[in-house]
Amino acid sequence: MRARRVVYQADGWGSGELWLDGERLLWHELPRAGADGDDGHPLGGRLRAFFAGEPVSFQDIELDFEWCTPFQLAVAETLRGVPRGEVVTYGELAALAGYPGAQRAAGTFCAHNRFPVVVPCHRVVSAAGIGSYGSQGVEYKRRLLALEDVAL
Repeated sequence: MRARRVVYQADGWGSGELWLDGERLLWHELPRAGADGDDGHPLGGRLRAFFAGEPVSFQDIELDFEWCTPFQLAVAETLRGVPRGEVVTYGELAALAGYPGAQRAAGTFCAHNRFPVVVPCHRVVSAAGIGSYGSQGVEYKRRLLALEDVAL
């Protein structure tokens, strides 16, 4: 495997990073403040469009799931099927993936998701409200959901 780093710039969000093996996505870092340039990669362009509020699908992106357990793979595949503009709770996600009662494990998967936006963990909320969003924080998650016209 030969990983290559691709940088993209999303207006109002900052720069993000993609790590690719050929066209297979290995890792995605969400945009943060700062400017690192833009490599002009097509996936970076799609992510720029997403962060501009355009309805972009990432269903065709090949992802590296070699690190996943069967549970993690089921959760990732289920999460990729949650439509833009909709949310599910961690419990609903676990049940839809075939693991009812595994909401904490589904939350752990989301917390360690290597493919944010492509595997849209921002569309998963707690039963009591919006829930967390790792080091980016709740306001970042709110901004992502606002792009999809979801208000919590």
